[in-house]
Amino acid sequence: MEPNHRRGRRKDHVGHYNGEVSLRITDDELDPWTAWAYKPRTISLLFIGACFLIWASGALDPESSSSADLVTSVKRGIWAMMAVFLTYCLLQAPSTLLIRPHPAIWRLVHGMAVIYLVALTFLLFQNRDDARQLMKYLHPDLGVELPERSYGTDCRIYVPENPTSRFINVYETLFDEFVPAHIFGWWGKAIMIRNQPLLWVLSIGFELMELTFRHMLPNFNECWWDSIILDILICNWFGIWAGMHTVRYFDAKTYEWVGISRQPNILSKVRLSFHTFELKSLVKRTLGQFTPAHWDKDEWHPLLGPWRFIQVLSLCIVFLTVELNTFFLKFCLWVPPRNPIIVYRLVLWWLIAIPTIREYNSYLQDRKPVKKVGAFCWLSLAICIIELFICIKFGHGEFYLLHCDAKSFVICAPTPHSCSCLFPTPMPRWLVVLWTIAGVVLSGFLILWTRQSRRRTISRKRV
Repeated sequence: MEPNHRRGRRKDHVGHYNGEVSLRITDDELDPWTAWAYKPRTISLLFIGACFLIWASGALDPESSSSADLVTSVKRGIWAMMAVFLTYCLLQAPSTLLIRPHPAIWRLVHGMAVIYLVALTFLLFQNRDDARQLMKYLHPDLGVELPERSYGTDCRIYVPENPTSRFINVYETLFDEFVPAHIFGWWGKAIMIRNQPLLWVLSIGFELMELTFRHMLPNFNECWWDSIILDILICNWFGIWAGMHTVRYFDAKTYEWVGISRQPNILSKVRLSFHTFELKSLVKRTLGQFTPAHWDKDEWHPLLGPWRFIQVLSLCIVFLTVELNTFFLKFCLWVPPRNPIIVYRLVLWWLIAIPTIREYNSYLQDRKPVKKVGAFCWLSLAICIIELFICIKFGHGEFYLLHCDAKSFVICAPTPHSCSCLFPTPMPRWLVVLWTIAGVVLSGFLILWTRQSRRRTISRKRV
């Protein structure tokens, strides 16, 4: 890995054909030591996978491999089905814009996203109680009702009557599991989005979402100093700062990503100086394979025009919806915050979001009159919608039964005697008025902006 003395963008070896992505990697770019990983061996892996299935399923000796437990057999069959599908995606699924650490890795992520989407669709067709019991098959600790913690019951910073600590409220909030989740989460989002103004819009927007839906989930009921100081000004700021510095650090350094065996004199240096610092080049090149090929900042240009503003705003809405789905899903399905299922979902969403952001940004920059979004963009939006449907279906009548009246801003399903309401308590009237005014102002602003843009376009054509 040798630094370049001249700054310049490398040419992307990615072709676009009506929204499809095709990678063009030449043999000169491949290192002889790792070129074998880029050669297709689909038939060989097919036979290896078939042999593994014969061994795992006991096809040649069904009596010794048969299980008397139906649940165990079903579990093994589902895992084998997922393994076969992921193997197919690893070998044959369409490639994405990303080539690091290997295009097959992102094909595998594509398969995992499809499985998650199908599993959510199956869960959507179950009732709430059955869905909660099905979660036990994913983790034995699930299926038990959990108390929701409210962070806003006592907002005092100084508690003189507490015998343990007079700053017990601050202490418990600082050492909550959501603090490192905020920091690492916004660090990962900064690496994906790479645009600081847009990151701050999402950061403040999520706090507004917590304020909006605090009447639905006790988890969103936070103190003012927790929401403004701890979340926005400390945790979110530090995560965004660390993520943007990570991007700037790698963006400020350009490297010629030649192979290990092609770097000048590196093999001789390794042989002659095995116990010296010359091995750093080998380590850097190896670790660099797991970093993006380019650290270019994504240019979103939300003020380029009204349509671009709507496109960027749609990205923010989907982002915030995915964030909200995390809390509503764990509440409806009785998943505790420290359960590994939460971590698995967040990691999967992070892996899905990395190519999604790149595809969507390329879609916005594309000037073709007819174009379509990439596969990951479609999958991300579909998963977000199905998750939202699950939250709505399982949350219907979940929280409390509320009497219907004209003063309650609730969504109800009329029944002969009562009303099964979606929300636990009516949304505050001032909040409804505030969002109504914001929606009217935004709509008026976009209408005026569109008219002005059309006038400018017509005047330019006349000239």
